[in-house]
Amino acid sequence: MSKHASPYNQCLKVLQDLYKDHPTTPISTHISTALADYSNFWGLPDKEVLYALNKYRAELEYHQTDEKELEKIIEEGKNLDKLFKEEEEEDV
Repeated sequence: MSKHASPYNQCLKVLQDLYKDHPTTPISTHISTALADYSNFWGLPDKEVLYALNKYRAELEYHQTDEKELEKIIEEGKNLDKLFKEEEEEDV
């Protein structure tokens, strides 16, 4: 057996990792989003699919928000009227 996994097996590994990190996201969403830049991916080489999946995974990791930060944003969104009211009072 070779030292390195084939691009095909590496693609499967990336998809498994995506499922582990994002279990509620369907595999079809991962694949279609990863390949969205390709107008025609019929016959696309495994190496190119692997590149697209890795790029997609990196973008997901980069844009991932911490759960506590997300909760803070939601709470602030619920209290926008108070925030605007405070700003109006400061302007007066």
